[in-house]
Amino acid sequence: MRFTAKHEERDHQLISERQKLKEAIKKDLRSDENILAFYYGGSLAKGDHDRYSDLDLRIVVRDDAYDVYRKNKKERAKKWGDVLYFEDFPWAKHTVAHYKSFVKVDAFYYMKEDLQPSHYMKDGACIEYDPYGIVKDVKERSKDLHYKVSLGEFEHWRSKFFAHLHEVYRRSERGELYYALHSLDMLRWSIAAGWDMENDRQPNAPEEWSKYEGERTLFSGEEQRLLADWCAGRDHREI
Repeated sequence: MRFTAKHEERDHQLISERQKLKEAIKKDLRSDENILAFYYGGSLAKGDHDRYSDLDLRIVVRDDAYDVYRKNKKERAKKWGDVLYFEDFPWAKHTVAHYKSFVKVDAFYYMKEDLQPSHYMKDGACIEYDPYGIVKDVKERSKDLHYKVSLGEFEHWRSKFFAHLHEVYRRSERGELYYALHSLDMLRWSIAAGWDMENDRQPNAPEEWSKYEGERTLFSGEEQRLLADWCAGRDHREI
């Protein structure tokens, strides 16, 4: 009971802790002359965030400072709060900082030319600082974009579906049940992605399950029921 009570108390503070991080980020980045703009994407930008939502931070840096800022991304994140640990590849343009408050910040660094009109920019950019109108311009040019699946995307999706279907059978017959269950999960993801494409929605990236269930999902009750039904335990005949 103590464990549950402790974390319930922590979870009640998540929104205020996230706001503290946002204030620290604003204070830090707005005072840096090499920062051209910064904004938030993800659920915060779309307005469907909850207490467990993270901060998807996007930082636009002057071209001549970009490499230095990318290499020092972890040190930058430490300025904003008490970091517990990082998810990070040194060569990547982003880092994920997990803070002791249980809030995480995904910080991506961009050069100006990296920002291009996209479906994600259409309704996924909450601008915090943009004195030169860089983000505003790209967001404006993204307004008329509509998702339509291309023939190439469809062929790739269909091929991967059948590949996972075959893999479920092979791996379950071999007794490699973790592998079989993973491929079964990917079949479930493929069906969900197909429903998105059918409705002219950009599917999630492979193995990305965000908003495929729960209160924020766009799937119908029947679709959610079907996804939940396509499960199996560790019995290869059931799989």
